[in-house]
Amino acid sequence: MAKLTDYTSYADAQTHAGSAALWELFDGDRDRLNIAHECITRHADGSRRPAVRIAHADGRDEILSFDEISAGAARFAHWLEAEGVRPGDRIAFMLEPSLPFYVCLFGAMQTGAISVPLFTLFGPDALRLRVDDCTPKILITNSEKAEMARGMDGIRVVVADEGLLDVIAEYPSSYAPRSKADDLAVFQYTSGTTRELPEAVRHTHRSLVTLMFAALYGTGIRPGDEFFCPSSPAWGHGLWHGTLAPLGLGVTTGTFAGRFDPVRLMQALSDHKITNMSAAATHYRMMKNSGAAGDFTFHFRKLSYTGEPIDPGTLDFIDRYFKVPACSMYGTTEIGVVLVNYPGAADFTVKPGSLGKAVPGQVLQAQRPDGTPSAPGEIGELMLWRRNRWETTKDLAKIDADGYFYHCGRADDVIISAGWTMSAVEIENTLLKHPDVQECAVIGAPDATRGLVAKAFVVSPRAPSDAFVKELQSFTRERLAQHEFPRIVEFVSELPKTPAGKVHRKILRDREAAKAAELAD
Repeated sequence: MAKLTDYTSYADAQTHAGSAALWELFDGDRDRLNIAHECITRHADGSRRPAVRIAHADGRDEILSFDEISAGAARFAHWLEAEGVRPGDRIAFMLEPSLPFYVCLFGAMQTGAISVPLFTLFGPDALRLRVDDCTPKILITNSEKAEMARGMDGIRVVVADEGLLDVIAEYPSSYAPRSKADDLAVFQYTSGTTRELPEAVRHTHRSLVTLMFAALYGTGIRPGDEFFCPSSPAWGHGLWHGTLAPLGLGVTTGTFAGRFDPVRLMQALSDHKITNMSAAATHYRMMKNSGAAGDFTFHFRKLSYTGEPIDPGTLDFIDRYFKVPACSMYGTTEIGVVLVNYPGAADFTVKPGSLGKAVPGQVLQAQRPDGTPSAPGEIGELMLWRRNRWETTKDLAKIDADGYFYHCGRADDVIISAGWTMSAVEIENTLLKHPDVQECAVIGAPDATRGLVAKAFVVSPRAPSDAFVKELQSFTRERLAQHEFPRIVEFVSELPKTPAGKVHRKILRDREAAKAAELAD
């Protein structure tokens, strides 16, 4: 009998995709399900088939098999029980992708404990906020971070090194999980500033099943793919789309460890003949800006991206060097993936810059403030039909005549200046077409006369000058509208980014608001 993984077309997705068909992809059912079993244990057949390829920043490649991770996770699960860990306890770990990372991730979930991945670059303030929030029974980290963590009261710190692997080696290499599908499995923190703790999104083991909509139609994963996702598995994209989704289908995945280097990434993509990659928009942009893509041979059949729109210049780069369309995948940690471009579907046209269309079973609209649907081409608030009502995504979007959605920025990225409404995203995309603009971010800056004005923060190899500012302003006005251009341009060496790699416009807005407040005083 055919499964959803046997179908690749858009038409088949609309015909066959549904809840019952998703459950057929797993051993578990609506009562009993365990993520660790579905992603690792059931694929450990003694063949030492690769589960994860890790491209280390120092040039090393590390390959971990399903068998190796399965045995280690089972031993870790037995060790946790011996240490008094019980179902519902939180086990936090702050580790780069490595054998200990995957052993901890899946071992904790096997016992019914809750895995809490934490970003390795967190400082003491960011770590303290999350530890206070989730109150883990144990925090597992590397020797470098252990000293910082031990300085916090009420937390047991374990160093994940060869010593830990030696300790758990005495335990059995198999474990029978007893979790229910609705038991909590993961606490996932979204990226944010250290002073503003985003609430942990609580995922059950059942979340793996609904995740498959994103896997099948957002990243296009199918058995036989050689997959790679360079996003950190401490964040939603790297964990769910880059790790759990491919492993849940028995597909070998790849990831990056250490300080990100776009040239090192391209080397790994070439060496391992990666056919399917899902990455953040920033990753693609950094590969373009490296100027080194021509040094490698690529084997892509499917590409996807998430986090924020990709500018036209980067899309041109992808077409030139990767030779397959980049497919946007839109969603959030809270609502999941809801708009996709069906990578690999021969009957689905990918429109450059589009968010695509809804995943099977989802209904979305761009709406006016009065709740009526926006006309084609008209910007409105992107709304999702869920729980018998419209729920906001806090994003703006427009729909074209063919039903494709286009992202128009966050609701707070709209700039109303002297009565004119402008899109920060449109101004950014236009500036990025200029050959001397590598990166940019546009916000509304306070202005005594106009209320707000568009201000652009620009990263460029070209020396700043008044002439360059005027050139960029003219470049934008000629391509958008006479009122739609950055009245202020500030040249910066880098843009603030969230740990997940997205431009952190809130930091820029807060800085400008603070400057305005100082001037007012």
